[in-house]
Amino acid sequence: MKFLFKYLFILCFTHSFAQLPTGFVYVESIIPDIDIELRYFTSNNFVGVPVDGYKANRLILTREATLALKLVQEDLQSRNLCLKIYDGYRPQQSVNHFMRWAKNFDDTINKHRFYPKVKKKNLFKEEYIASKSGHSRGSTVDLTIINGNTGECLDMGSPYDFFGTESWVNYQGITMAQKKNRKLLQDVMIKHGFRNYAKEWWHFTLNNEPFPKTYFNFPIE
Repeated sequence: MKFLFKYLFILCFTHSFAQLPTGFVYVESIIPDIDIELRYFTSNNFVGVPVDGYKANRLILTREATLALKLVQEDLQSRNLCLKIYDGYRPQQSVNHFMRWAKNFDDTINKHRFYPKVKKKNLFKEEYIASKSGHSRGSTVDLTIINGNTGECLDMGSPYDFFGTESWVNYQGITMAQKKNRKLLQDVMIKHGFRNYAKEWWHFTLNNEPFPKTYFNFPIE
């Protein structure tokens, strides 16, 4: 009977995760308590609909990025804080969806929330949308910090995925408390081996990413 229960547990665990390419992992398998809200799996994003390639709310990253992220999570938990993840590995098909959307100038359903000051026709020119994304290499992650007791996000001075200078890391038009929160996020991520992107306070890439020139296209499921 003990063997049967053990077999059923292994069987259920195996079937709960799809087979990934070598070098990739489901982050929950290494950081089980991490808070995941993949925005592109939902309609709560600048496109306004679920994005191609996102078939589940499951965070995938390279093993190296995941192990570094685990150190970040443990560091924050010592201060009663935690990570909340908005995006990790992103299939190339998802990036292609962004490109098609960006070329349709009539579709501006979420402009007022995500890019109120930017004309949609300028999203490519101003580098908010690109044909390739570091996310597709598997070691880039979008995230924020939440309160360990309440689960509420720390105030970073702009929403996630907001297209505008307000999202730049060193934007000065925010409160001291918001600047402090941004600095905390930057410091803890850099401490554990990530580099930031200056125009998005939430965006980080592992310094020694294992696939620096490879863009993957397997779905998230």
